[in-house]
Amino acid sequence: MYCDKVIELLKELERSREDTIPPYNNDGINQVLSEMKTLDTEIIDIVRKNEKGNWPTNAIRLRRAAIERNKRCLMTYIWTRLQRLKEMRWEIGAILPSDVRQNLSQSEIEWFNNYCKSLVSYMKTIGSDTGLNLIEDTKPPKSLYTEVRSLVDAGKLELESGEVLILRKNSQYMLSRSQAEPLIRQGVLEQVKH
Repeated sequence: MYCDKVIELLKELERSREDTIPPYNNDGINQVLSEMKTLDTEIIDIVRKNEKGNWPTNAIRLRRAAIERNKRCLMTYIWTRLQRLKEMRWEIGAILPSDVRQNLSQSEIEWFNNYCKSLVSYMKTIGSDTGLNLIEDTKPPKSLYTEVRSLVDAGKLELESGEVLILRKNSQYMLSRSQAEPLIRQGVLEQVKH
């Protein structure tokens, strides 16, 4: 039946967790594009066979509607993947985990890199000379410092004061929010809840 392949693409995307991106299904997209070409060829054949203008309009409309539906569904597939990428940029930063990166197409990687550059250049235009980091404080802080626990042996971390801190797994530290939040987003630290 028409549009089955594109519906399967959308179901595959819907089944995946919202904080991940499933592998880019290039074969599925090519099958949908091939179906659209076939439908377009069928429309042209119908018109050529009935040159006198006595066309079976219902057959043409059905094929045209299937082409349009395939287009809309492909756009939804791509748009949803890009929205998930955009959310990841705000949650974990400019460096994507390798498991996410390998699931992206080359054009999605380029889009993500351009989005990061645009976001950084925009943030530089806000505020004083250094700009304003919109990613840093996504929620209003209750205090300037937060207690965190290291999830991995991350090695040395130089604090704003110039002091060097060695991050060891399962050790707890009191850090300023501005230094802790990027490391929390990267999965190096977790905030200790009391």
